[in-house]
Amino acid sequence: MEPPHPPPSSHDGTGDTGEGRYGEAVFPPERAGEDERIDLGALAYDETTLARLERLGAGPGWHCLEVGAGTGTVARRLLDRAGVESVLAVDRDVRFLSARPAPGLTVMEADITAPDFDPGRFQLVHARFVLMHLPARRELLARLAGLLAPGGVLVLGDAVDLTSAVAADTPYTRTMRAMWQGLKDTIGTDVTWVPEYPRLLREAGLTSVAAEMYVPPLLPGSAISRFWADTWSRARESMTATGLVDDATVTEAIRCLESPDCAELSAGLITAWGRRPGDGPSGV
Repeated sequence: MEPPHPPPSSHDGTGDTGEGRYGEAVFPPERAGEDERIDLGALAYDETTLARLERLGAGPGWHCLEVGAGTGTVARRLLDRAGVESVLAVDRDVRFLSARPAPGLTVMEADITAPDFDPGRFQLVHARFVLMHLPARRELLARLAGLLAPGGVLVLGDAVDLTSAVAADTPYTRTMRAMWQGLKDTIGTDVTWVPEYPRLLREAGLTSVAAEMYVPPLLPGSAISRFWADTWSRARESMTATGLVDDATVTEAIRCLESPDCAELSAGLITAWGRRPGDGPSGV
């Protein structure tokens, strides 16, 4: 029998059940290897992200804000590859950012949910895998849009779960669903609303709104397969607490990721963007 799916929650964050915070209740940065886990996710998604940011015009003269910057891979590639003027990298814990300085990179330890968070105006504001972990997402999206200079672009990327009701019932899909439910129970993570990004960006007053999705292939030894294996190992307690999986199921799912016979879908990355009206940079 297929396990129950997580219940829907409201898109303004009021339906969230978890009261903890990312980096505290789950995935604490002081735990050994957490920076390596984050970097595995970056290896899986950075190329797609940077290609989109460059197509939107990110380049020389741009001042950029990277929200929830993690280990700083996107911020540094904006500087090194796209050649932007500067990047302000913001995170609630900046130990990984401070350990990897770069010319043009400024690090700020801050909470973007704080009422007084106002770091300036930017040609690019980018956040990936951030808003899905936070309550009051609609309000936060509007606040990030308010940090754009005229003509500036807001780019948001978050996960979409592809282990839906139509997916086969396997140890992998059960484990992926248990991860999302465990994160929801612990810190309020909710990815059910992510496909509404284009409408929410439009409601925030942005124009030229569009979106795309990327699903990295699950191949043995790939960055994304190693990322999920590490993530599930670290989140195993919250996952088994959901009652959707037991320890043996999680172990079997990790073995699936290591097998050339794995025939599953990773979570997708939905990237959506919109531009503040006014004269400024342009792109496609």
